[in-house]
Amino acid sequence: ARCQCKLDPKERKNCGYPGISPVECRKAGCCFNTSVPGVPWCFAPRAKKVEKVCPDDPHARINCGFPGITAKQCERKGCCFRAHPADVPWCFYHRMVEE
Repeated sequence: ARCQCKLDPKERKNCGYPGISPVECRKAGCCFNTSVPGVPWCFAPRAKKVEKVCPDDPHARINCGFPGITAKQCERKGCCFRAHPADVPWCFYHRMVEE
């Protein structure tokens, strides 16, 4: 994503070699920006921020427990617990979402 390339020029970590083209730089998964002299023009993007969330859609739940599991048992497994609605898992895995 473009926003991952918006870094303070002092924070840029070199990602290419001298004379690398914009195309080769981007093919390597890096950012290219020649607007600031004296800093790398081909540089590593900012790391993506990822967050664990419990899915809101009951039908998107992926079972993490067993029938009759308690909230405590479920949470000990590191999973989400919601005792409603019927006919869907109440103990279910988190989803990873990018911020």
